[in-house]
Order: sequence, then C-alpha cells, then structure tokens
Amino acid sequence: MNTKTHILIVDDEPQIRKFLRTTLTSHDYLVSEAEKVSEALKALTLHPPELMLLDLGLPDGDGMDVLTELRGWSQLPVIVLSARGQEQDKVSALELGADDYLTKPFGAAELLARVQVALRHARAGQLPPPAIFEANGLRIEFAGRQVSIAGQDIHLTPTEYKLLCVMVQHAGKVVTHGQLLRDVWGKHATEQGHYLRIYMQHLRQKLGDDAMNPKFLITETGVGYRFRT
Repeated sequence: MNTKTHILIVDDEPQIRKFLRTTLTSHDYLVSEAEKVSEALKALTLHPPELMLLDLGLPDGDGMDVLTELRGWSQLPVIVLSARGQEQDKVSALELGADDYLTKPFGAAELLARVQVALRHARAGQLPPPAIFEANGLRIEFAGRQVSIAGQDIHLTPTEYKLLCVMVQHAGKVVTHGQLLRDVWGKHATEQGHYLRIYMQHLRQKLGDDAMNPKFLITETGVGYRFRT
C-alpha cells in the first residue's frame, strides 16, 4: 500500500508540470497530472488526491469551473497556480473555495511551504475542534473566551474576539475581506470594508502585532488576511 501523499497537478504547460513534478517527487509526494478540465474532473473522481494544484487557463475551460464543480461535493485542499496576478482573480478563486493562490512565476521553496500548510490545515479539519488554540505565545481558551499572550490576559471586545476566532479557524489560509465581513458582521455587511480595517487595526494593537513585520496577522494586499502558523 502506497502511503505517500497524492497531489494532482492540473496545468497545460509541459514545463510547469515538469517543474512541479520534479519538485514534489523529490520531497516524496506521489504526483498525477491532468492538462484539461475534463481530465481533471475524471482524475478527481477515479483517483482522488489529497491536494490539487490548479492552473486557471486550461484548453477546454477555466480552472474556476473545476473549482466550482469540486466544491459541490468535496473540501479537497486546492492551491490555484496562475499567471493572472490581478487581485480580483485571487479574490474570485478564494471565494469559490480555493485554499491558497500562487502567482506564476514562483519558487520551489514557496510552493512546498504552501503545500505543507494546506495539507496540515486539511488534516486538522478532520479532527474535533480543539478546546485551546496556541501559536507563537498566543493562547485562546474557547470555552472561557479567554485570550492571552505569553501568559498575560488580553481583553478583546466581542467583535475583536470573533474576528480573531475566524482567523485562527482558518490559520495558514488566506481569508478574504468578503468572507471575514460575512462571518463577523453578517451577510449584508460585505460592502462595509472600513469596519474590517478598523477592527483589524485594533486587534493587531492588542496582540502587539506589527503590520510591517507581523507575528500573527499577515495582510494579503487587496485580498484579505492570513493568520501565520
């Protein structure tokens, strides 16, 4: 029985597939490949991987179509790889359910780091939610709604606490502005981006986080935020 982690590469560029295959297999991943939307959907059902690397520009359709179809029946982690660098493309992919987005060209080290985070997050999601979250000195006790850093209690307002909880629930993933607004303020608040900026600034101040060199909350410009893991 093969115990290697299976990753599906969906990209129509031979050189990109070769780079991805070489990088991943050298780190002991099992790799399969697809060049088209139709091939990707077939591979997903016949030989389900544990993660998919998905290009957006495919010969017979758009990678967004694959993502939309997949999210109808699976929460398989997906990292979008694309030459489309516009913020709206990133937002659209993340809103459709992508776990991460890498703009071409990218390096092997960054790719491997994103893969590891996406896999770790997916596997953590298969376990019961923890009663306590800890990272980089931050501790959250969910039952008592207690937050501390290095043993010192931090007082958060209900909104700040909810915002922090949403971020840590998706630790390592980009959470878009729209998703944060919906999850914290409700489905009708998606246009109230100034609320999010103000509360994120307050939260950072209370956590002692530096926006220029963040320990906890990383800004993904024009897209959203990521909680550093």
